[in-house]
Amino acid sequence: MNATRRNALLAGAGAGFLAAPAPLRAETAHRWRMVTSWPRDLPGPGMTATRLARRIEAMSGGRIEVQLYAAGEIVPAFEVLDAVSEGVAELAHTAAVFWAGKMPVSQLFLAVPFGLTPLEHAAWIEHGGGQALWDELYGDFGVRPFMAGNTGMSMGGWFRQEIHSLSDLRGLRFRMPGLGGDLYQPMGIVQVSLPPGETLPALQSGAIDAAEFAGPFSDLALGFYQAAPYYYGPGLHEPNGTGECIVNRAIFEALPGDLQAVVTEACRAENAFALAESERMNAEALKSLVEDHGVRLRTFPPEIVEALRARAPEVLGQFADNGGLDQRIHDSYVAMLDLLRPWSRESMAAYLTARAAV
Repeated sequence: MNATRRNALLAGAGAGFLAAPAPLRAETAHRWRMVTSWPRDLPGPGMTATRLARRIEAMSGGRIEVQLYAAGEIVPAFEVLDAVSEGVAELAHTAAVFWAGKMPVSQLFLAVPFGLTPLEHAAWIEHGGGQALWDELYGDFGVRPFMAGNTGMSMGGWFRQEIHSLSDLRGLRFRMPGLGGDLYQPMGIVQVSLPPGETLPALQSGAIDAAEFAGPFSDLALGFYQAAPYYYGPGLHEPNGTGECIVNRAIFEALPGDLQAVVTEACRAENAFALAESERMNAEALKSLVEDHGVRLRTFPPEIVEALRARAPEVLGQFADNGGLDQRIHDSYVAMLDLLRPWSRESMAAYLTARAAV
């Protein structure tokens, strides 16, 4: 984003603020723009972004006022990192997968194929050194990252045709960004990255053959079932759905300590709230997709599951070969995965297996 475009965007986005009456400006210490990567109020991340803006305002007692702009209203979905970095907006709500081209290892802060689940991921960020590494990585872009919402475990994706074997994947044009695309590429897919709001038209036109985004809650709202009736699970490529709030670092660090705490705790509160919401709403949405919309729920054939499982260590291991910060992030993630794996097997996995028999 060049300086001329940045200045024009700032002028347009800030016009409403500059036109506010003098008393209103005096009463409001900080007036922030939040740009997002989502359609406005998209169930899941779009709703999270709206709530987060309101949380920050309420918890700050109005000392921070946040005006939200959905994807495309100021900048496109995939440019919100640049917007916050360059001061076009003070903060954004987005997801780490969108920065694969700028800092590939950032994807570990969203999800890793066959990796940490939502609660395990939070344990890494909050209690396993993940946050400090995340701060260091994003520091080069002048932003501070926070967990701020979670769509839960993803589904495997929507397919226009039924999938019976690995050969059915070959040549498939698949909306599958990031590490998920890396996971599937040896199976012969054509990896496609599209913003969420542009995915349904691509399915309807036949420009793509399959697509994944999140869980049933968000997928239902995006209408993928209208063009691709086969819904596959589980989401082996994305077992976690952390959304991130990124805040301009200089602006954040200039805040008094209590307002820094407001932003931090508002993100933490929304992260927990959104995950709980997603768990319930994904269940309700899945029921609706099957019963009301005739979606054909499918499980990936064992041949595909085994091929993806065999590929997963290579996808994660690529970052260990890079050295430096990439390797430190990789090693920290793997250490948490290795620590939690036995406990998760003896606790949650064993319990769910036992409960399934009831």
